Amino acid sequence: MKKRLLATTTIIALNSGSFAQEAAEVTMQETAQVKETSVLEKLTADNTLAAEKLKKELAEIRTRVTKLKLEKEVLSEELALAALKQKKSSQEADANFLAQQKSLSQAAEIAKQKAAQASSQLKILQTESSMKTAKLEGEIKALESAKKRAVYADAKPIYLENPLTDDGTLVISDRRISMNGPVTMGTADHITTRINYFNNKNPDQPIFIVIDASPGGSVMAGYRILKSMEGSTAPVYVVVKSFAASMAATLCTLAEKSYAYPNSVILHHQISATIMFANLNLTEQKEFYQESQKWWQRLATPIAEKMGISTDEFIQKMYDNTTSGDWTEFGTEAQKLKWVDHIVERIHETSLLKNPDSKKTSSPMASASGLQESADEKGKPCMYLPRLTPKDCYFLYNKDGYYRMK
Repeated sequence: MKKRLLATTTIIALNSGSFAQEAAEVTMQETAQVKETSVLEKLTADNTLAAEKLKKELAEIRTRVTKLKLEKEVLSEELALAALKQKKSSQEADANFLAQQKSLSQAAEIAKQKAAQASSQLKILQTESSMKTAKLEGEIKALESAKKRAVYADAKPIYLENPLTDDGTLVISDRRISMNGPVTMGTADHITTRINYFNNKNPDQPIFIVIDASPGGSVMAGYRILKSMEGSTAPVYVVVKSFAASMAATLCTLAEKSYAYPNSVILHHQISATIMFANLNLTEQKEFYQESQKWWQRLATPIAEKMGISTDEFIQKMYDNTTSGDWTEFGTEAQKLKWVDHIVERIHETSLLKNPDSKKTSSPMASASGLQESADEKGKPCMYLPRLTPKDCYFLYNKDGYYRMK
């Protein structure tokens, strides 16, 4: 600053002509310099103050940074300690988990072994139970087999070309057909089907139609049976054990051979209009009479011829014996009239190879006709006959009205 003032003074001395002006200018410059100096000093003071303030702030910042570093270090240590604790806790948890897992695994293995042992024991018990059950079932089957076997006889059916032995015994094989109760179309189906079957099985051995008791029945059904008997290659024999009337008696008399017990009963009579159980006007009675007369001629004529008499004589003898025309004879007398060929004292049923008490059997009257006994409105027992086909009529013995038509 002093050097500037000396330079200015020198310049003023050299320029005396313009001294005043220059003096003024110097004064102004000095004033400006003073002001500049003052400003500079102020700025310096301000800068010093700002520097001091900045230094103070910097010190504060450093203090804060130091404090923050300390806090950071403390926080880091706390975090490290927490992490260490967490790690330790995690390790303990892992150790506990592994211990529990191991414990559970051991328990599961033990349970598995126990289950396997229990299963093995169960299988042993099941096997023992199955063996016991099988043994019991085997014993039951053996008992049942023995029981079933006991139902059957050890004998076998006997087949004879001439079934009447020298001692008067009639031997019936299993080529046997039962005919009991009213003769219906069902009866005819039952008998003719079996005649055909036995013919196909063996055309030489005799077939037996065995009548325990039959009141007769449909002439059409009976005629079917009669023609089946005549058309059979194997001989068809009729056996009467108790009672054969009307159509059943006709089958017995017209068979190739017939057999009867001495006290069996055989009954012949004319076809009667009352058998129809119907109210007929005169024209209907005439038509029915004509139809019945035709059937009578076809059935009675061969019987009369076998007896060696005419049809009229056959009718006359019926009414000579009884006023009703119901000509009834025991087997011994029926043989003399040629209604039956042979009288037998004994019948050997070789087809009966199963104990009849082993199952419930039907009554003798529940025959292949399929008819069942019932009761009328008064509670009186009766049996309703099936509806006849056109031109058919019933040829049966029915004095007590047991057989009826609806």
